[in-house]
Amino acid sequence: MTVPGRPSTLVRTTIDTKFHIDFDWWERSRDEDLRTYMLSHLIPEQRERIGTSHEDRQIDYIDPETGEVFRLDELRLAIQLAAQDPNFINPHTSTVDSIFRVFLKYNNLPMSPRELASHTGRSAEVILKTISGGRIYKGIRPFNL
Repeated sequence: MTVPGRPSTLVRTTIDTKFHIDFDWWERSRDEDLRTYMLSHLIPEQRERIGTSHEDRQIDYIDPETGEVFRLDELRLAIQLAAQDPNFINPHTSTVDSIFRVFLKYNNLPMSPRELASHTGRSAEVILKTISGGRIYKGIRPFNL
């Protein structure tokens, strides 16, 4: 039986191993709530407005960099808008939150610690140590396990 927060197999990871947010991990987790955690990445005004909304509207979002169209709910749209702010990922944000925000900003595109380093300002080695230990933080795990 797999326990949320614990990897089911041990994988040797390097600074070139691709990681992503495993949203299935969030579904299995009894202690973590994805919506609450994602709301924490918004500015207070957005958080208050979306946190009290009970609608589940879907909106077409066009990625400004790729032109790709995504169907997003109101919360994910707010995350994409927040991600356009240059301070969305900053030195005062924890390493795990910074990594999570990079994945949110880039629609969960799998990235290596080396790639994440260029977006977070942290070293690839620090990122690797943070996300490759014996515990899964915020669903961030190696891609294609």
